[in-house]
Amino acid sequence: MAAVSSRYARAFADVVSMHKLDPAKTAQDLEQMAAMLDSSSDLRNIWESPSVPQPQKLKVLDQLAAQAGYVKQTRNFLAVLIDQRRMGLLKEITALFKSELNERMGFAEAQVTSARELSAEERTSLEAQVAKATGKTIRAKYAQDPNVLGGAVVRVGSTIYDGSVRGKLQKIKQQMMS
Repeated sequence: MAAVSSRYARAFADVVSMHKLDPAKTAQDLEQMAAMLDSSSDLRNIWESPSVPQPQKLKVLDQLAAQAGYVKQTRNFLAVLIDQRRMGLLKEITALFKSELNERMGFAEAQVTSARELSAEERTSLEAQVAKATGKTIRAKYAQDPNVLGGAVVRVGSTIYDGSVRGKLQKIKQQMMS
């Protein structure tokens, strides 16, 4: 289903670009709808059940979209997902949509794990180093893990940059064993 989700994500990213919509707001709207869908089995049942008439499904969508203040394009995208019975993929489509937008805008999301809270200066320096390595502007999320011991571990997509003391100790251990 990843190929299907990817196709929808790319198509909606095209719509967002073409209509010059706010990418962050649009992604937030999709995340909000995915959260609603996760938390409400009634809503899932309405949209996934073939016994519920299509106009009724769209009426529910229209009410939710109006309440949340979605732009017409977001509402229409969700209507397509409902029509094609793809609302169950909304969470995956949203993640792929965000990745596609980041790629198009030259951003990369990074998960930074350090042993302690990093100062603003350290964060800026680390983001600059990762930006230089990836060639993209970095949007970092920070977490703490005392097992890192010192330094930081940075994950950008499937690539891991391990500058932690723990990682260096493991590397030394492997060198000594071989």
